[in-house]
Amino acid sequence: MPTPLTDLPTAPTSSFQQQFHRRWSSLRDPHVRALAWLLDAPGLLDAQASRWNGRIAALGALSEMDITWLQALDKNPRELYLLINAQPSARLGRYAEKLLTFYLQQTGRLIAHNVQVRNGPNDTIGEFDFLVHDEASDDARSGAVHWEFATKFYLLESHHDQMQADAFVGPNLADSLGAKMDKIMQQQLMLSAHPAAAQYLPQPVTRALALVKGWLFYGETTEAASLPAALGISAQHCRGFWCELSALDVSDDERYLVLPRLEWLAPARALAGKTLSGAQLRETVQLLFKETLAPVMIAVCDMEGDVALERRRGFLVPDDWRSKAAQRVQHAVVQI
Repeated sequence: MPTPLTDLPTAPTSSFQQQFHRRWSSLRDPHVRALAWLLDAPGLLDAQASRWNGRIAALGALSEMDITWLQALDKNPRELYLLINAQPSARLGRYAEKLLTFYLQQTGRLIAHNVQVRNGPNDTIGEFDFLVHDEASDDARSGAVHWEFATKFYLLESHHDQMQADAFVGPNLADSLGAKMDKIMQQQLMLSAHPAAAQYLPQPVTRALALVKGWLFYGETTEAASLPAALGISAQHCRGFWCELSALDVSDDERYLVLPRLEWLAPARALAGKTLSGAQLRETVQLLFKETLAPVMIAVCDMEGDVALERRRGFLVPDDWRSKAAQRVQHAVVQI
């Protein structure tokens, strides 16, 4: 049986990725590995932080039954593929929702998902991401817990005097951790209180919680350890680096992968033939930047025979991304 991630060594030489590969070494299917990450990785936010007022959901430790189920699913993932391939989407958030939906369906916890609330035919008030059975209640079937689900990737661009949630910005600069959590806490988790919601609810909502997974990425001058507790970010969160392509210290002794968006969840595992040398990586990313100015996710890999395993990951950003990110952060500071 895999060793719990929290029980694995935490020495600096042991990254989250290396721990994940050891824990889930038997898994080969990419979707099953993504599901294992979603269920088992640390949450992005600290559920105990006062900032969140007890409104952060946690999936809890996987049971032996869950682990056995994931291992069996890896050998026969047909049902998972049927759900993933139904109404295909290139959106990572939609992909993660499908993975979680599958797990909740299989474990009998799901009441409903993507339940829209309307106040008339042309007036959509909001949507419940997930309604799940309240396992904290003596009668788990007596009420529903509303989970607002998000899988997010944010890069920290900040000076120490601007260490706030809005300093974590999305790769496309259209989102920030602060803005996302404000929307979840102040709007989306309040949906069940709207007068129009009751008619759409199969059971009364007893609690409304945010379930947030993802990765945070840090520039070369900022360490995750320096984050103030007031931010409410989990100390165990998954993390990586970001830098301009010109600042990346590549080596032809190492192998790299460029990760498509739908492969951003779990640490990468690929055949050696899919990896790139340092020179090939630079050329590939330069070509991608000519097509789009979006940051590119890469994995730095260890080789085990003919298999490449992600050791660490990061975003390579265009040369002007840093200044644009700083402007966005400064704008958020001015708005406060």
